[in-house]
Amino acid sequence: MKKQLSVLAAAAALALAGCSSVSIEQPSSATSPSADTELLTDNGLDGLDAEQVIDQLDRTPVEERATDLMASIRADELLLSDGQQEVALPLPEDRFYISIAPFVDQTHECFYHSLTTCTGELSAEDVQVTIVDDAGEVLVEETTTTYDNGFVGFWLPRDVDGTIRVSYDGRAGEVDFTTTDDGATCVTSLQLA
Repeated sequence: MKKQLSVLAAAAALALAGCSSVSIEQPSSATSPSADTELLTDNGLDGLDAEQVIDQLDRTPVEERATDLMASIRADELLLSDGQQEVALPLPEDRFYISIAPFVDQTHECFYHSLTTCTGELSAEDVQVTIVDDAGEVLVEETTTTYDNGFVGFWLPRDVDGTIRVSYDGRAGEVDFTTTDDGATCVTSLQLA
């Protein structure tokens, strides 16, 4: 009973933390290896590492997203929960995933990107993205298309600060970022004007 309550509490915290400005700290307590496999298998993620799971879920069309799966990207791990079980997959030690939802008119507050519930305003739109660290090194410079969920994600080096610039349809905007342990994995404050 205690274990069930612990898993349910963790799932609730996970649900509240996705697409939220609130930073909820919780211990990483994955269930048994067989439960891990079951949760991943049930969601078509068996055999995938955290990077592959993130890529697959972020690119899943909104109408095809699993309604009972929560997936939240933290600085060092990907937390997955179905309300009954929780799995924590480690992220690479040298890279940090940051998901960006540029917007013109509407946005939402977010700190940890939720791969299953976050949606942005600009779905399937071509955007020019430039990410530069504070030392002036260009980390990303490309034209890309936002996913169906209105986000676009990038793997960046850990422990850097810098600026994200996005331009779209004659509009542009920029916002600062950090890839330190207390950095946000969800950027929803980049307004295009």
